[in-house]
Amino acid sequence: MIAWRLESHATLASTSDEAVRRAKAGEAAGLAILALRQSAGRGSRGRSWTAPAGNLNLSILLRPARAMAEAGLFSLICGIAVAEALEGLGARDLRLKWPNDVLLGEAKLAGILIDASAKQDRLEWLVAGIGVNLRAAPEIPGRATAALAAQGLVIPPETAAWAVLDRLALWLEAAPAQIRAAWLARGPAPGAPLQLARGAEVLRGRFAGLSEAGELLLRREDRIEAVNTGEILLGGA
Repeated sequence: MIAWRLESHATLASTSDEAVRRAKAGEAAGLAILALRQSAGRGSRGRSWTAPAGNLNLSILLRPARAMAEAGLFSLICGIAVAEALEGLGARDLRLKWPNDVLLGEAKLAGILIDASAKQDRLEWLVAGIGVNLRAAPEIPGRATAALAAQGLVIPPETAAWAVLDRLALWLEAAPAQIRAAWLARGPAPGAPLQLARGAEVLRGRFAGLSEAGELLLRREDRIEAVNTGEILLGGA
């Protein structure tokens, strides 16, 4: 099992940018970087990630012995680990939204950002950036957001970081089928109507599961389409 090396910083521009820099410099797997304040955090699809003091800003460096095509599994792994860690600290009503969000009810509680580099179609390194609204829920245009403080939970970032790392260490050892099953247990119901934004296009269909590589399977009329990028729009199809 991986031995974590947690570094805590009062302030960083971006924990993921720092972890990527260290990965390129040859840092070994197991580095975890925590920032109590983050001034230039990155979210998915080029968005910024606002990180008020008291929230979790954590990035983790891995060097998985997997094909680059399996990089999508790590969003699933991190989502499962975050949900389990927070539940262990008292959170409730958590769900997973493909590919990289943890929801509190129907509101975004946490986001995951994956950066990866490949060599000859194999992962050379992978950085998972994890942001959790522990104390405050930043506004995201068009999205409901939530913080665990609304459930009366006061969780220090360091406590949350170690809880996530403990669960993540277990899931990094799991087989892809176990990962998919655990994610599906917290994801949409089979056959649930979905709308998925992919660039300017909106795909409509019904949830048909996950592929072996962690892609979303969307049933559209008489066919099932594997989708490896996009954003599920909450509210049905």
